[in-house]
Amino acid sequence: MRSFPIRATALPSALLLLATLPAAAQAPWSPDALTVADYEHAERQLAQFKRPLVVGGQVTANWIDEGGLWYRLQTPAGWSFMRAGPNRGDPRPAFDHSVLAGALGSALGRTFDADRLPLDGLEWDGSDLLVAVDGAWLRCTGRAARCAAEDREPGPQPSRTEILSPDGRRVAFTRDWDLWVRDLATGEETRLTHDGTEDHGYATDNAGWTRSDRPVVLWSPDSEKLATFRHDARGVSMMHLLSTEVGASTLESWRYPLPEDSVIFRIERLVVHMDGRVVPLDMPPDQHRSTICDHIVCNGVFSDVEWSADGSTLAFVSSSRDHKEARLRLADPETGSVREVLDERMDTYFESGVDQVNWRVLHDSGEVLWWSERDDWGHFYLYDLESGELKRQLTSGDWVALQLRHLDTEARELLFTGAGREPGDPYFEYLYKLDIDSGEVTLLTPDSAHHTVQISPDGERIVDTWSTPLLAPKVALRDREGRQLALLDEADISALEDSGWTPPTPFVTTARDGVTELHGLMYTPSNLDPNRRYPVVNYLYPGPQSGSVGSRSFSPARRDHQALAELGFIVVEVDAMGTPGRSKSFHDAYYGDMGDNGLPDQVATIRQLAERHPYLDLDRVGIWGHSGGGFASTGGILRYPDFYKVAVSQAGNHDNRNYEDDWAEKWQGLLVENADGTTNYDNQSNALIADRLQGKLLLAHGLMDGNVPASNTLLVAQALIEADKDFDLIVFPEAGHGFANTPYMMRRRWNYFVQHLLGATPPAEFRFGQQRPTM
Repeated sequence: MRSFPIRATALPSALLLLATLPAAAQAPWSPDALTVADYEHAERQLAQFKRPLVVGGQVTANWIDEGGLWYRLQTPAGWSFMRAGPNRGDPRPAFDHSVLAGALGSALGRTFDADRLPLDGLEWDGSDLLVAVDGAWLRCTGRAARCAAEDREPGPQPSRTEILSPDGRRVAFTRDWDLWVRDLATGEETRLTHDGTEDHGYATDNAGWTRSDRPVVLWSPDSEKLATFRHDARGVSMMHLLSTEVGASTLESWRYPLPEDSVIFRIERLVVHMDGRVVPLDMPPDQHRSTICDHIVCNGVFSDVEWSADGSTLAFVSSSRDHKEARLRLADPETGSVREVLDERMDTYFESGVDQVNWRVLHDSGEVLWWSERDDWGHFYLYDLESGELKRQLTSGDWVALQLRHLDTEARELLFTGAGREPGDPYFEYLYKLDIDSGEVTLLTPDSAHHTVQISPDGERIVDTWSTPLLAPKVALRDREGRQLALLDEADISALEDSGWTPPTPFVTTARDGVTELHGLMYTPSNLDPNRRYPVVNYLYPGPQSGSVGSRSFSPARRDHQALAELGFIVVEVDAMGTPGRSKSFHDAYYGDMGDNGLPDQVATIRQLAERHPYLDLDRVGIWGHSGGGFASTGGILRYPDFYKVAVSQAGNHDNRNYEDDWAEKWQGLLVENADGTTNYDNQSNALIADRLQGKLLLAHGLMDGNVPASNTLLVAQALIEADKDFDLIVFPEAGHGFANTPYMMRRRWNYFVQHLLGATPPAEFRFGQQRPTM
């Protein structure tokens, strides 16, 4: 089996500090029963109890003049408003809070707490301070000693279903499947298209599994044009949900394409001008695809579309149905003519970044900034815009350039996040600066930790927040060279530690190939007795679009992992091969075989941890997950029945022939039916291997799930019935997809593992929410 290229890293110090215990036989821990007090103790490990015990460590930057900023600083008493600037030392209060509290009280006839001023906005106008309270603005003079109402009418504001133009004058919206604009000052509405229909509408937002009333458009910089499309859903499969209620049920139906369909969503690209012209682009319809997500709306914006600064050119990327090919094209919004600039094809799938589109067209210099994993790692490349020829690779090495965060075309520099370039955890993200011409890469956030950054609009100032799963956040203001200008905040976790908080233990194991490093977190009971053996619960989300562990930032509670550990389990989560953030080959590990789900690496990890820590009981291993994790957890107990004894499987996409086309076809490929009736999707279907069930399996699904249709779980249930297998099933008649940690589901999940894995009796009908979190 091939190995996957990664950087060699040292084991985390927390792992080295864990003593390896003697391999002497230890008794399995299995109490007769757990009590309400045991469950209450576990409940106190959940986020609603632990997060209030962390003070500070979170700064939202509000950028002001010359690279300065103001922010709200959490304190034990409440919060303070602070101000920091590039030419001053430590941050200082933005104003005298007691003086402003008195001034606001006099102006509004109310009493204000100086430690909890309810300010919605904050601005400076020369020496005056402008503040917003309950949506109304006040001007405060004399060093904030006197406040009076400020005549500032906000005017009509866009609704959540409207897209505001860059000049702030108009909003775009859809009505009756046509595209409209509304003048915010006059309220006048203008219909821009006139022939939209239900299945062939303009700018309509429908990916099958997700839908909204917001139009999918991109305004030109001069606010005179809209890049959009006509969404063609004619002939696409229908999905149906049936409500549960007294009397006649309500049927909800909408278009939802599947991998087996010959017809899926298409988009006919066009430009709509404010003068009423509709200019179709001279090209066949594109498939409803993007280069980073399973919708053309990614992270809330119309993806893979970009206007030139003067609005004279529209750039966009067309992706093939199988996601293997991406073509960068330029369009003339006046004539609709289209020119192809470059294209790239992968054997598996092409992505243009990690959770963000990274390509940019540099019109002034006649270049294209492109992102590719062609050398097995995600890096930036520079192309000639006219010829489409590669000029040079800009970054290289066994590490990943993740996201382009700021581009300065005049200085020929870009700021981007990356991972795996520095020693230590390859998932820690850092901010770098790249000189486009020299290729020099400069590290701007040097601390060995996971960094999240906020960058000023001019790219000159950076708010850097860094932490690890074990180390609390610190926040600093840096300049464009990475120099620390001021320490803005540092989280205080003393109350969290006093509460008996038990942090997770980072670990490094080896994947199925015996070579590739895997990274994860292990959760142990706070009263761990190393002379006992504890059952193991394996939480997983297999991806391929994300992993199990999630962010490497500090968190006082990750899901209910520590809560479950307090009930007497060892909880393990690891990012297996097949998940993103590493090399392309690491991510591609089970392309075309989603039934793999990284399970061989999960099993290998738990076995290695048990060798190091004999208190892990390999005779009692359970597994659970939601959505893709529900798919994988059922797959785990069916494919590894001698290893996993108990599984809780929630909202699983158990057969991706029954899940939306975009996601399934990206990771499994286009569906191919063989002459004998088998397909290339058979290797991922849990229903086809239901007869392998040996352990205890709890399936759960919401009947109103518009993301993963309930038929996915019901098909497995039917196959289990036909195989004469015992299993448990929870049906949520009114739930959609997001019931993972609702009180009822969490209690039933805890009970299932306590009863069938720990071998104890859980308390009857325990109720969450009877305890009040400490504030």
